[in-house]
Amino acid sequence: MMSSSSPALQPSGGSFFTGFTRLCKGLAVILICGFVFIQIFPSALIYLALIPSRTIPFAWNLITAGYIEQTYYGIIISTVGLLLFGKLLEPLWGPKEFLKFIILVNLLTSVCVFVTAISFYYFTTQESYLYTPLSGFHGVIAGFLVGIKQILPDQELNFIKIKAKWIPSIIAILAIAASFFTTEALSYLPTILFGIYMSWIYLRYFQKKPETGFKGDPSDEFSFSSFFPDFLRIVLDPVATIFDKIFCGKVRSQAGQSRDNSLDGSPLPGSDPIEATRRRERGARALEQRLAAEKATKGSETGSHEDPTENV
Repeated sequence: MMSSSSPALQPSGGSFFTGFTRLCKGLAVILICGFVFIQIFPSALIYLALIPSRTIPFAWNLITAGYIEQTYYGIIISTVGLLLFGKLLEPLWGPKEFLKFIILVNLLTSVCVFVTAISFYYFTTQESYLYTPLSGFHGVIAGFLVGIKQILPDQELNFIKIKAKWIPSIIAILAIAASFFTTEALSYLPTILFGIYMSWIYLRYFQKKPETGFKGDPSDEFSFSSFFPDFLRIVLDPVATIFDKIFCGKVRSQAGQSRDNSLDGSPLPGSDPIEATRRRERGARALEQRLAAEKATKGSETGSHEDPTENV
């Protein structure tokens, strides 16, 4: 189902599997090649996956671990997620920013997972935290969901009535719940949670907007408490305000100076509510244009297969 005012987040029919960007295809090939390589040479996993006891001196696994999938369902989910979410996000961010997002989120997530594993080992003395190979692209996939939450928060999936702004929170809850039942799910949990949090940190405070020159997204619709139900925001907002002042104070002061220096005193394009509204409008407009183009392409292909004798 989809909302009456805007298209569903996922198109239906053949267009669901078309229109993938060149960059996403290239990254998908890297993921698949990494998976095949590990299946052929299993011993290479200790050099490519994140094994906390080996990260020093093998520090490169903080980078490579995110692109190595160890299971068949992992490579399927990561590849499909990359192609589908990339088809939506890359045209809006641009290839350079899209690739930068992937690299940063992957690296920061791996660093956080490494620190967490070492901390758990010192608290529990369980060696499994030091020697379990951790890898996978699911941290970046979770980050893509945060990007969709930012750009198209009110869009609904075409098969369930859930708005996009709640998908990251639902994925986090499901991952936490699954970790209580299976050990394998527990190995995915830190990567998913840190992937969500690191991507939000980057998009909230550091992603540069070329059209305005400002960084981040200080809008209330993208605050930390927006990931939680309304009744929890009363508790979370005061804590989040501390980090908001640390990271976002400079951005807001620049926006305020720009408004003060404007000739007519009206808010400029970098102001918080206006920028957030325009970002959502651009996202919805780009999605509508893509769906329309894919529908037109599908219609032309159908027409080309009609019997020529019918037009005689």
